[in-house]
Amino acid sequence: MLTHSEPPGTKPAGVETERQASAWVRGMFGRIAPRYDLLNHLLSMNIDRYWRARTVSRVAHILARPGAQVLDVCCGTGDLMLALEARGKSARVLGSDFCHPMLIAARRKTTERNSRAELFEADALQLPIASGSLDLVTTAFGFRNLTNYRGGLIELRRILKPGGTLAILEFSTPPNALMAELYGFYSHAILPAIGGMISGSKDAYTYLPESVRKFPDADGLADQMRDAGFVNVRFERLTAGIVALHLGDALHLGDRS
Repeated sequence: MLTHSEPPGTKPAGVETERQASAWVRGMFGRIAPRYDLLNHLLSMNIDRYWRARTVSRVAHILARPGAQVLDVCCGTGDLMLALEARGKSARVLGSDFCHPMLIAARRKTTERNSRAELFEADALQLPIASGSLDLVTTAFGFRNLTNYRGGLIELRRILKPGGTLAILEFSTPPNALMAELYGFYSHAILPAIGGMISGSKDAYTYLPESVRKFPDADGLADQMRDAGFVNVRFERLTAGIVALHLGDALHLGDRS
């Protein structure tokens, strides 16, 4: 059972409170921001591009709506945000992150690509967005780093319009025991060595796989989404369950939670 001081979300080694966890995660991502894209592509063998493309394809019908309002939370260096913008030609696409160095990298990409996407710095648990404003909220590989998963889900539901959709692309636990064992070996033995060597921050690439191990599995995250008030929650496992894509809808007016 969690005590009052323990964060009901990510908990890096040596931290006790949500504030400490938030500061640690922000600093960690700041340190690895310069090599973040390189390591994402290298460590996933470029499969991360497919995962994001699959996410965009699942929400393409929302992006096609004239004037759709879209936010990519924990946008990092902006890859998913830019992919959403490329698919939703008339959509207004925003990206937010609480790590300034990540936003600097994202801004560089938007400038190079003449992107219309709007970036802002904010904590996903307290977003400066009016309630009921957005048609779609996405987050890729950032949700598990929140210091309070339930608080994050409630905040993301708050900013969605009635009937709006949340899409969470996140690492997960493969349901196949052999695959889970192989992935566990890779993530705990190989990933920290390569990630630490290239990024210069071994603690980051020790924390990241450990955060996956502690994160709810696909069924568990779906249950948390329902508990936070999302309806029509569904998910699909990708790449043998290494990753899961969850979708859930905010309540329509008149629906009961």
